[in-house]
Amino acid sequence: MAACGADTARTLACRDGHAAAQLKLISIAVIFITSVVGITSPVLLARHFQGKPAYDRATLLIKCFAAGVILSTSLVHVLPDAFAALSDCHVASRHPWKDYPFSGLVTMIGAIAALLVDLTASAHMESHTAHSHGQYEVLPVATQEEPDTKKPSMSIELKVDPVAGAVSDSGGGHSHEEMVIRLKQRLVSQVLEIGIIFHSVIIGVTMGMSQNQCTIRPLVAALAFHQIFEGMGLGGCIAQAGFTFGTTAYMCFMFAVTTPMGIVLGMILFSVTGYDDSSPNALILEGLLGSFSSGILIYMALVDLIALDFFHNKMMTSNSWLRKTSFTALVLGSISMSILALWA
Repeated sequence: MAACGADTARTLACRDGHAAAQLKLISIAVIFITSVVGITSPVLLARHFQGKPAYDRATLLIKCFAAGVILSTSLVHVLPDAFAALSDCHVASRHPWKDYPFSGLVTMIGAIAALLVDLTASAHMESHTAHSHGQYEVLPVATQEEPDTKKPSMSIELKVDPVAGAVSDSGGGHSHEEMVIRLKQRLVSQVLEIGIIFHSVIIGVTMGMSQNQCTIRPLVAALAFHQIFEGMGLGGCIAQAGFTFGTTAYMCFMFAVTTPMGIVLGMILFSVTGYDDSSPNALILEGLLGSFSSGILIYMALVDLIALDFFHNKMMTSNSWLRKTSFTALVLGSISMSILALWA
C-alpha cells in the first residue's frame, strides 16, 4: 500500500487537465496519419506487384512480417498491459480480483472464442463452396448432325466463383481449393481486425481518460510507431486476402479511426463520469478487454498466420529459400514490434 501511495503522489504531481487535453488533440491527428500510412503501405505494395511473377512471393513475405508483428503485439504489448491493469494496487486489493488470475482466464476464453468462430465460419464456407461448385456441371453442346457425323462436339463448363460472385468458364475460374483458401484468408483478416480493434479501443480510451501529461507525452510518439507496425501487420493480411477496393478501403479506414475515436470516447467518459485511467473500474475494464483481445491475437497469429503458411502453403514447402526468407521476415516483424515495448 505504501508503493500504491507513492504512485498516487507521482500521478498527482503530473496531473494537468489542460496540458493533457492539448496532447490528446495532437495525438489524434498523429495517430490517424501514422495508422493510414501503416495499413496502406502493404496494400499498395501488393497492388504494385500484382500481375508480376514476384506477386505471390511478395505477398507471402509481407504476411510473414505481419504475423511477427501480430504475435509480438499480443504477447509483448497487450497481455502484459492486461495483467498490469488487473494487478494494480487499486484492483488487486479487492475481491474477487485478488483471489483468481482473471487475466489468464479471459485470455484463454478469447483464444477459444477465436477457435469457435474459425471452426464455424470454415464449416460454413466449405459447405457453401461445395454447394456452389456442384450447381454447374459440364454441359455438352452439340450441333444437330446425323449420327454418323464425326465432327467433335463442344463442351462448356460453367461455375460460380463465390469469392467474386461471377460466373466464369473453366479456363478463367478458380479451383474449388483455391476458392476455399481465398475465403479462409478473408475470414482471417476480418477476425484479426476485430482483435486489433479491441486493442486499439483500449489504447484510445485509456489515453483519453488519462489526465497525466507525463504519461501521455511519450505515448504520442511511441503509439505513432506502434500503429505503423500494427497497421503493416493487418494490411499484409488484407493485401493477401484480395478484397475488393471498397472492402479494402473500409477496413483500412476502420483501423485508422479506431484509436482516435477511442481517445475521443475516453475524453467524453472522463468529462461525464470523472473516472480517469487509474480508477478501479477503468482498470478492470482495460484488463478484461485487453486479455480477451490478447487471446484472439495469439490464436490468429499462431494458428491462422504462422502455422497456415509455414506448414500448409505449397509454395513455402517446395522452396527452401523462400521458407528461410519468410522466417527472417517473421523474426524481423516480431523484433520490430517488441522493441516498441520500451516506450509503449
